[in-house]
Amino acid sequence: MKIESKNFRQICFVFALILVSFTELLITACSVTKNKENLSAFSPKTVLKLNSSNNNPRNSEGDFITLKDGRIMFIYSRYTGSSSNDHAPAYLAARYSNDGGRTWSSEDEIVLENEGGMNVMSVSLLRLNNSNIALFYLRKNSTIDCIPMMRISTDEAKSWSDAVPCITDKKGYFVLNNDRVIQLQDGRLLMAVALHQLPRGKWKDKADLYSYFSDDNGKTWHSSSQVPNNTNIITQEPGLIEMKDGRLMMYIRASGGFQQLSFSSDRGQTWSHIEPSNIPSPLSPASIERIPNTDDWLLAWNNNDGSNPLIKGERTPLTVAISKNEGKTWKKIKNIQDDPDGWYCYIAIHFVGKEDILLGNCAGSQSQNTHLSVTAITLLNKKWIYE
Repeated sequence: MKIESKNFRQICFVFALILVSFTELLITACSVTKNKENLSAFSPKTVLKLNSSNNNPRNSEGDFITLKDGRIMFIYSRYTGSSSNDHAPAYLAARYSNDGGRTWSSEDEIVLENEGGMNVMSVSLLRLNNSNIALFYLRKNSTIDCIPMMRISTDEAKSWSDAVPCITDKKGYFVLNNDRVIQLQDGRLLMAVALHQLPRGKWKDKADLYSYFSDDNGKTWHSSSQVPNNTNIITQEPGLIEMKDGRLMMYIRASGGFQQLSFSSDRGQTWSHIEPSNIPSPLSPASIERIPNTDDWLLAWNNNDGSNPLIKGERTPLTVAISKNEGKTWKKIKNIQDDPDGWYCYIAIHFVGKEDILLGNCAGSQSQNTHLSVTAITLLNKKWIYE
């Protein structure tokens, strides 16, 4: 059969278009697959899990510090005996990583024996502007005597100074969460605390919130005025972050379905009345830190607005998000753990090098009743978060 030259050219042209389109689709598919594979390489990885065991019923929340020799130190509360209760005996123990958090030592090193009538717990570690390391923790003597303490190391955590109480103007049961102490650009040390009970008072779930600050590297501490709250919203376990304009933002574990906020324009001496944030949350603490060398904030929390009846009020999932406008909006929202049986909270954030991030948090199971008894360390990469 004879084909006219013009028709033949048209057929060839159409075939060429089909071939080009198919090639483009194939390249796109390969590119997507490759991107997924590359992104998968940066996916979160659990690099250490501290499970409970005989005579060690709970391994609880802690914090990280990078030492000058490159090692990363993680200090947490190691409980002893048979009880995992908040008031059961515990001492401070450490694990180390020599490779940026990818692997960890297998044995505990005792950092601080139990010097409290009940325990020592809730660690914050901070590299001070003078290069010393500050260790903060709660010394819990009783349900009416729990005070944040500070020790200093001048030899890279080989030894520690005597303890200095961070609250001396009041007595009572104060809560300072792990990874909560900050140093402002001007050198002021700041912590946010929740007062639940006075020596002759009754326990209050709706805690009185304060910040305490030091301008002499922790030798002496002073109290702010109380954070105003004339609502019925329960406020607990506050944290702090410094803003670009010099203000401070306090973010607060709260009832009502959202984290609450308060602001200070005088370096933490007075605070605004609490107000709801745009962070949906059960009654569970969040953590917010600025990503080094950027203006971006990293948020880690339970992204649970209560709309799912299966997990309403529970501390799951464990989620991260990024804000480029100091918390006005949150983007890149991703779940790290989403097991509905999980219990994820008391999160420490630590930045490693230019790309990696470590999260340390309680990671127990509701069905196994190990809620706060298990602590996990997760290695993240910025590429995974920002994709």
